[in-house]
Amino acid sequence: MRRTVSDIRSMKTEGKKISMLTAYDASMARLLSSCGVVDILLVGDSLGMVMLGYDSTVPVTMEEMLHHAKAVRRGAPNAFIVGDMPFGAYQTGERDAVFNGMRFMKEAGCDAVKLEGGLVMCGVVRALVDAGIPVMAHIGLTPQTAGQLGGYKLQGKGLDAARRLLAEARGLEEAGAFAVVMECIPSGLAQVITQNISIPTIGIGAGVNCDGQVLVTHDLLGMFDKFIPKFVKKYCDMAPVIKESIMQYDLEVKAGSFPGPEHGFTGQGDYSQILVS
Repeated sequence: MRRTVSDIRSMKTEGKKISMLTAYDASMARLLSSCGVVDILLVGDSLGMVMLGYDSTVPVTMEEMLHHAKAVRRGAPNAFIVGDMPFGAYQTGERDAVFNGMRFMKEAGCDAVKLEGGLVMCGVVRALVDAGIPVMAHIGLTPQTAGQLGGYKLQGKGLDAARRLLAEARGLEEAGAFAVVMECIPSGLAQVITQNISIPTIGIGAGVNCDGQVLVTHDLLGMFDKFIPKFVKKYCDMAPVIKESIMQYDLEVKAGSFPGPEHGFTGQGDYSQILVS
């Protein structure tokens, strides 16, 4: 049974931790969903680096996001899926934000959207929610505007910066967001924010005292090693295993040992007879 926004919100009041992982294609979505434990699948714009080879999330388009979100929904029809609003899909105003948010819901079958930004985005969040589009907010390190933040650095270090992040979380809550991702902020600050807002906080590099956690699935599986943030934990190291399997396949093909008899099919008759005119 697919979770709802109400289910996610109630997990905070019930003291239940929320797990969220990224999914970009049907096969991974099917695998994650089959585990029956992950609460939210995020079609993150991080697919720009992980799947499309971009240097950042900025070049990712709406069409690319919808393409991947549709695949994830097909792979996990019963999952709670959040679609990441890409750069340029909502910064141009409330009308564009609602239009693009509706595309995630109508065309891709997402259950909610996620967008980056603090107080400046409260009007956009409110417009989306008023249009019936659930919104997950994202504060702290916001990758789409990392250049303005001085790069991929810890946010909220000083008291003024910390107060600003608390004000942003409260403002987004008031605007109607049902949850907020907090990325790369001090653990103590994340704990204070979590304790002082009623909506769930989902941390990534924000310590254990958030209401939930999110990671890029390819990172935790050890499949993407171009850039590994400090807050990533590798639960396995799949890249060497994959490379070794590929090399073994190539070796067997060139040696003529694959495919073996067990990998082929037999028919009826003597096929050499097809050469007889």
